[in-house]
Amino acid sequence: MKFGSRSAAESAGCYLAHSIKHNGLSFSKGHQLSDADVNQLIAAGFAEVVVAQVEATDLHEDDAAALLANRACGAAVSASPPFTGRSNLYASQSGILQVDADKVTEANLIDPAITFACLPPFTEVRDGRMLATAKIIPLAVDQKLAQSAADKISEAISVATYTPKSVAVISTTLPHLKETVIAKSLRVLQERLDIAASRIAADVRVPHDEDALTNALGKAQVQDADLIVVFGASAVVDQGDVIPAALQAAGGKLIHFGMPVDPGNLLVLGELNGIPVIGAPGCARSPQENGFDWILQRLLANIRVTSRDIMSMGVGGLLKEIHSRPQPRDHPLNEEADRATCSGILLAAGNSSRMGDHNKLLALIDGKPVVRHVAEHALASDLNELIVVTGAMASKVEEALSGLPIRFRHNAEYDEGISSSVKKGIESVNDQSNAALILLGDMPFVSTDDINKLIKNHDGMQDQLIGVSTTHGKRGNPVLWDRAFFDDLLSLRGDIGGKPIIQQNPSVVYTVELGEAARRDLDDPEALRSAGGVLGRHSEKP
Repeated sequence: MKFGSRSAAESAGCYLAHSIKHNGLSFSKGHQLSDADVNQLIAAGFAEVVVAQVEATDLHEDDAAALLANRACGAAVSASPPFTGRSNLYASQSGILQVDADKVTEANLIDPAITFACLPPFTEVRDGRMLATAKIIPLAVDQKLAQSAADKISEAISVATYTPKSVAVISTTLPHLKETVIAKSLRVLQERLDIAASRIAADVRVPHDEDALTNALGKAQVQDADLIVVFGASAVVDQGDVIPAALQAAGGKLIHFGMPVDPGNLLVLGELNGIPVIGAPGCARSPQENGFDWILQRLLANIRVTSRDIMSMGVGGLLKEIHSRPQPRDHPLNEEADRATCSGILLAAGNSSRMGDHNKLLALIDGKPVVRHVAEHALASDLNELIVVTGAMASKVEEALSGLPIRFRHNAEYDEGISSSVKKGIESVNDQSNAALILLGDMPFVSTDDINKLIKNHDGMQDQLIGVSTTHGKRGNPVLWDRAFFDDLLSLRGDIGGKPIIQQNPSVVYTVELGEAARRDLDDPEALRSAGGVLGRHSEKP
């Protein structure tokens, strides 16, 4: 192909290298100029144009792209008609993308003018998804080079299609494991199976015991399945643990324990009488992507998974932190541990602007400062610590709380708004806490029982991550925040709380009805008086 400037009068049959738009004249890049086009160019004052002249040994960009794309198609893949030197490949059925990476690389090495790009191998794809694209960079390419690339890339892209399977699920049980957790696990698994038109054919429950699980693996309804999934009531920590030990005791083979994918590290893969067996990690109870998906999808597409295959998943195996799927390293699966590791943050930094010359937090109810009522209710709850963020009148607030086992954190930027106090509190939460409950210092009617309800219902395994107090369904305070949202809280700016974060993540919000207490604050003198509060010299601003 010859490329360069050419007399307009001698450009008929050549292809424009660049688009032309001038005084109503419009030709696109790659347009092959006819005699009539040349006359229009000359009439418009063009003496020269930049063109590509295709030689006898060249293949037009569209023809070359089509050649490459069509040759690359393997099973369940089709190519689109070429346009401007590009042809795309699409899945004609759902399944797992198979890529011969060496073939793709060898084709790309033929000549810089010939390019081919595709999705990563083993990507889960749906019918109609774009898988790859063949693109010829110049307007034409040497025929021999194009043919050589096509030969190299032959059937490099294919889809291992899903086939319907029957799945036997065995759930082991322990006293602490709720029935709702098992039910959710089954629902989430069935949602994963739907893409392959597969179904849960057996639902077996047995105690978390090696002998019980061994017997369950031998049941006819389990042996008749195409795939076996075991949800353990307790995480697998060793090859000799209940699930791998029971598999081998039942006559099965342990293919691999553990995987370099996070979340999903504690997966077990084995085989029993030719049936694949997956010991699901705890994160498989969540609908969010994890290592369990990568194994399940391959097995549904009849792709054999070896120990080496699993250990090759480390590159790309660190999955993105997702709010509705807390990382297992940060969020213990043990329900009781979750409840025992919630910090309390009491916001007591405001200037009480609507109270005039007084600070509402220091007003007395039954002879006790408002803020002390709040702190004492929190300290009597299941919170593992209480952090009090001070700002205006910090010394008086500290005096009002003297003798209580709390940690003070002063917010010198309290006049920047509530977000500055929230951040100061979140920054102070101990590393062992999986959640933080943010309390307002002017809400003394939130009881210890109210606080415990919010803590009790926090459940990472069931995606209950943001606990919102309500009054007859209307949002109020306090609010419990799973650690997964700490970074979001730290990024707040101005005089706002966490409302935008709540609105952006409705799927992980749970509500706890507290009655009037959730919306009863003491923002103005009238509200204080109706609550029996008394202002005096102790609450006067300096």
